[in-house]
Amino acid sequence: MGIITVILLALGLSTDAFAVALSNGIYGKNITRKDAVRTALTFGLFQGLMPVLGFALGTTFHELVSRFQHWIALLLLGAIGVNMLVDALKELHAVEENSCPVNVFTTKNLVMQGIATSIDALAAGISFAVLELNIGLSAPLIGIITFFCCLLGVEIGKKCGSLLGTRARLIGGCILIFIGVKIFFENQFL
Repeated sequence: MGIITVILLALGLSTDAFAVALSNGIYGKNITRKDAVRTALTFGLFQGLMPVLGFALGTTFHELVSRFQHWIALLLLGAIGVNMLVDALKELHAVEENSCPVNVFTTKNLVMQGIATSIDALAAGISFAVLELNIGLSAPLIGIITFFCCLLGVEIGKKCGSLLGTRARLIGGCILIFIGVKIFFENQFL
């Protein structure tokens, strides 16, 4: 597999992570550069490690992973998205003006999002093993490209979120649920 193909694969695999990073940027309040970097690092790390894990698993568990990957993504992203919607609705109905939404940039939330958005990268790693491709080049490149895409996603979301306020958080929650449903249906009939 040539370098251009690996870059295109990395861009394809990073799209869900980009969308979730964008959603975090929309949802978050008082987003710092550290929040953006932590998001990008977490997502990039998972996108880079999952192909290695998939490669290691090889064909042994291919059927099991491919059978349940869509359920895992749906449940994780759906739960996070519903939580964001509930928090945004609470904020819209809050009596106090100083009420603050839940911080989406917690380690727990970022790890859950990182896992959910990198399930496809795990499956890609399994296919790398089957095709005997160079995981040593592919995995780091996938992680690096995802890092930069997610950094950009948080920054774009931050700008959109500050313009739209709490309604942006509703949009962010809907985006996460949509991504979970999209992954589910894309893989449901494979």
